[in-house]
Amino acid sequence: MSTDITVRRRRGFGAWFADTGWRHVVAVVVSVFALFPLLYVLSASLNPKGTLTGSNQLFSAIGVDSYVRMLSDPQNPYGLWFMNTLLVAVVTGATTVFIGACAAYAFSRMRFTGRRVGLITIVVVQMFPQLLAVVAIFLLMSTLSDWFPAIGLNTHTGLILVYLGGALGVNTYLMYGFFNTIPKEIDEAARIDGAGHTRIFFTIILRLVAPILAVVGLLSFIGTVNEYVIASVILIEPEQQTLVVGLTKLVANPRYADWSAFSAGAVMAAIPVMILFLFLQKYIVGGLTAGATKG
Repeated sequence: MSTDITVRRRRGFGAWFADTGWRHVVAVVVSVFALFPLLYVLSASLNPKGTLTGSNQLFSAIGVDSYVRMLSDPQNPYGLWFMNTLLVAVVTGATTVFIGACAAYAFSRMRFTGRRVGLITIVVVQMFPQLLAVVAIFLLMSTLSDWFPAIGLNTHTGLILVYLGGALGVNTYLMYGFFNTIPKEIDEAARIDGAGHTRIFFTIILRLVAPILAVVGLLSFIGTVNEYVIASVILIEPEQQTLVVGLTKLVANPRYADWSAFSAGAVMAAIPVMILFLFLQKYIVGGLTAGATKG
């Protein structure tokens, strides 16, 4: 009797593993693979020696010296870099969402000459990386500095304008797919009541497309916080630089690289992104999947 029960349990375990158990194993492996770099950076930030030598063993030495050094060093104004990054990221994210939503609404709801060509063009342009335009961007911003210093080199306004131009295409196309999932009968019913495009867009459509707005805003915020190439070219003075540009200077010299302080700065820089992600998580899944159902 006990032998039959054991065989049934083995068969039951085998059926469970073949059905769903292997998925749990894959999920555990992927989670460990994803969490290990984060734990390593956290361990390095708590290493009081300031190097990565003792970080091979996670949390072998724990101290907050790197965080204190990062926040109190006058030569590395971390707090100022942090505020600069938040300013640029928030303004870029909010403006990107608004401009992209306006463009997506026009492509989705209106019919005009060059509509399809314009939609394809803004997508094709995004195939070329911004790295190819670094020299042209620098020369353009340098020329603008002579005529309009407020939007030229070493200004946050100039950096935001460059980010907005680079992100318009892909965000418009992403929102365009989501806007197409909203029934046009809603627009027609609103027009019968006397509403125009502006009222329909701000009072009806924006509420229905909130998931994709949250996704685009989050992606824009993360991309702006992590962007280095354009920011390093436009922002020259340390007081104007963002976190990524400022933190890179800590490890630019391989002989005096303060990896512990760099890791501490990276950990603190991840806090706003995590907070925003948790705040918008209920919109993320819907925003990423619904736009793919209809083009």
